Amino acid sequence: MSAKATSESRFGPGAARLAGHAARLLGWRPGEFWQATPAELAAALAPPPGNAAPLGRADLTRMMEQDHA
Repeated sequence: MSAKATSESRFGPGAARLAGHAARLLGWRPGEFWQATPAELAAALAPPPGNAAPLGRADLTRMMEQDHA
């Protein structure tokens, strides 16, 4: 088996597994998964920093208002 065939046979199952994780954990649809860069996917799936403060109600409200502006 050539190196190309080996890498291609690994890509499909790995991509399907990551797409499934993105769907279950992030609520991403397939198009959102395929449009994301590897860095975006890694950042979205990474745990928050240990020193991150929880999101407060005021911050959540502000973010929601900005989203609908």
